[in-house]
Amino acid sequence: MADRPGGITFAVVRLLPQRPGIQSARADLIAFVVAVAGTAVAAVAGALLNDAGVPLHADAAPLFGFWLPRIGPGTPLAVATAGVVIAWGPPLAARLPWSSLLAAGYLAALCWTFSLALIDGWQDGIAGRLTDWTEYLHDVPRVTDIGAMLGSFTEHILAGRPDSWTVHVSGHPPGVLLCYVWLDRIGLGGGAWAAVVTVLVGTLAVVAVPVTVRALAGATAARAVVPFAVLFPGAVWAGVSADWMFAGIVATGVALLAVASVRTGPDAWATAVFAGVLLGFGLFVNYGLVLMFPLVCVVLLRTRGIRAVLLASVGTAGVVAAFALHGFWWLDGYHLVIQRYQQGDFAQRPYSYWVGGNLAALLISAGPLAAVAVRRAVLDRGAAAWLVLAAAVAVLAADVSGLSKAEVERIWLPFAVWFAVGAALLPARHHRWWLAGQALTALAVNHLIATNW
Repeated sequence: MADRPGGITFAVVRLLPQRPGIQSARADLIAFVVAVAGTAVAAVAGALLNDAGVPLHADAAPLFGFWLPRIGPGTPLAVATAGVVIAWGPPLAARLPWSSLLAAGYLAALCWTFSLALIDGWQDGIAGRLTDWTEYLHDVPRVTDIGAMLGSFTEHILAGRPDSWTVHVSGHPPGVLLCYVWLDRIGLGGGAWAAVVTVLVGTLAVVAVPVTVRALAGATAARAVVPFAVLFPGAVWAGVSADWMFAGIVATGVALLAVASVRTGPDAWATAVFAGVLLGFGLFVNYGLVLMFPLVCVVLLRTRGIRAVLLASVGTAGVVAAFALHGFWWLDGYHLVIQRYQQGDFAQRPYSYWVGGNLAALLISAGPLAAVAVRRAVLDRGAAAWLVLAAAVAVLAADVSGLSKAEVERIWLPFAVWFAVGAALLPARHHRWWLAGQALTALAVNHLIATNW
């Protein structure tokens, strides 16, 4: 009697079937229904607020875009890719050699991302995505001296000046502009090359997430994650958004840190330092990626890899020092970006709507699996559950900060992809159903809403 639950909890438990598998399936369904209902409420509220003239600045709230039902050149390939992964992804993930599985997953994810982007055609869906006047490529021609750009970067963050950086450049540290300047310097300039490289780098996250799971939770869990990382609904915004490139950089950093933490020897030490370099560089492409810290903590707590974390810290410190020596101090940029945000019209977006609307947008970007993953993670004590909860902590911190109001389906891609780890918590017999849900979410969004940023 001492451990008997009380009150409402006991009543609910009594009403549920007594077989654990059925209880879990029913609870998963309840979590899914709640997530769908919450997203629907956010969409209806968004429509009503837009009609009332409230400055949501998102015609398809909670998503940033506008309604535009359509099909396009990428439609057949996207549907076919989804079908193949749903049908053969789980069995292949269970039996392919690990390296072959990762390679196949990476290529399938590229196919999925590019096919979704091609629904809008090559120019509108891929080549022109990063060439808008608000985007990074707009300011690439301004950079004639990289050292001078870094040293004077903060002088051009605030709006209202003739030499202000464009919207996306001013809203981020200089590392992302530096990436596209480097591409231009090696002869890969222009929107098409920038888009392709952005997706190639970002899709490393599809490899990095299961590699991290394998290091912390074992091969079986990692194999379960791969098909879900491939059919990530956030691929709608990954193709093409620089935020996907950010996701690839920092996810690879976390994966290398996890691998270094479970191995020994000089190779592991070098891997840890490089992991720190990637995570450190992540801080200089997006201020918000400081919120990768919970995932780093999971690696440390699950592996007790103190040496690896210390060596990674050396790598991160080296990146911070390199930018500081060239004249850019992260905290100065961060404080100025907050001021720049307040100067823009989007600062008028009501926090009271977006604090919930953001989570609805995340449930679309991460897919219906996210709600079930969090439900199961709360009840689980394994490493996979910790990774899911770390991602949830990151997005909640970003949400309550008020510095992320709308567009989080894109901005939170570096965190959203980690909810795919929830697949490791699902029974294998349910995988195809949830994969279908993930794929249908992406296909519906990309065919009904013209996403923009």
